[in-house]
Parts: sequence; C-alpha cells; structure tokens
Amino acid sequence: MKYPTFTCETELIQEGYARIGGIDEAGRGAWAGPLVSACVVLPHDFALRGWGVNDSKKLSPKKREEISAVIKERTLDFGIGRVSPEEIFSLGLSRANRLAMERAVAALLKSPDYLLIDAFFIKANVPMKIFIKGDAVIASIAAASIIAKVERDRIMRELAPAYPQYYFEKHKGYGTKLHQECLKNYGICAIHRKSYRPIRQIMKETIS
Repeated sequence: MKYPTFTCETELIQEGYARIGGIDEAGRGAWAGPLVSACVVLPHDFALRGWGVNDSKKLSPKKREEISAVIKERTLDFGIGRVSPEEIFSLGLSRANRLAMERAVAALLKSPDYLLIDAFFIKANVPMKIFIKGDAVIASIAAASIIAKVERDRIMRELAPAYPQYYFEKHKGYGTKLHQECLKNYGICAIHRKSYRPIRQIMKETIS
C-alpha cells in the first residue's frame, strides 16, 4: 500500500515553519448530517514514527478509529470544525466546506503558521498550499481526513436513535441503496440536506 509522505512538511520545516496544519473534510457527498473538517499539526519527527496514517478512504472503520486515537494522543495539535445541514442549505456546499475548515483552524490551541489543504482556499492569515486529493499524498492532510471521518461517523451514530427508521448508523447519511429505500418509505427528516438534488426531488414528489 502506498502511503502519503511527510516530504512537503519536512521542506516547510526546513524553511523555518514550525506549526504546519493539514486540513481535510468528511461528509461532503452525504445526503444527511453535518459536514466535518479537521486540522492536524503533526510533530516534526512524524516521518520517523509513521503511525499507519493513510487516506481515510483506504482504511477500514476499525483501523480509522485506532489511528485517529493515536493521532490525537501524539500530534502537536488538532482542531475540528462542523457545519450543520441548515448551514449547508443557506451557504451552499462550497462555502460551507470552507467554513468547516476555517472552524477547524480556529479550534486549534495555537494558530498554525502554514496550511496544507485538500482542494479549497480558506480565509486565514497564514500562507497555504492547496492539493487535489491531498489526503492521498500529504501526511498531515491524510491525518486530518482520518480525524474528520471518525468524528463524523461518531456524530451520525449519535443522531441515529432520534431517527431510527433511517439507519444512519449504517450508511452515515450517504446515498446508499438502504438510505434510498428509507427515503422512499419515510420521506426526509430534519437532518437531510435540502439543497441536494436527490433530497429536493423527494421533497418535490412529496408535495405533488
């Protein structure tokens, strides 16, 4: 398995940057629930430790949980940002995505001095570099993707008992066959993203 590397962070450390934050999100494609982002500042000796960090999509749920706990315990700093379905509806997906990332940076104990971000520029008073599919190549972004994914899965499991007919603990709000069947049978609920096309279509069918 090919792992993300700490090369970019190492080069920035050699240039004098001390706190390099990697940022990624989870839940962008889900039809329900919040969008969650994380910012992770890895220690300078990360490359010597490894920790099994990889793109969260390449890890099993159990492995993500294990590695997330290791990251939180050993990293210099991490922050988590959340955006609600209501905010996604009012802001639009791209702005909501940026807001979740900005909230993750704001949640750090101490401000970073450089940011490595998956896909989006955000409002921040520090230099930043953007990577497409950064979680596959940049270690700190991959670490952020793991924390964001584990946190969002936890939120969806906690929300599930309030909406038992939707089985959010199983599909986490994504457009799986099970979720589609639930929507056909019960319509939408309060945590569905009303700006998403499949949800809008169901709302339209319900009205008609």
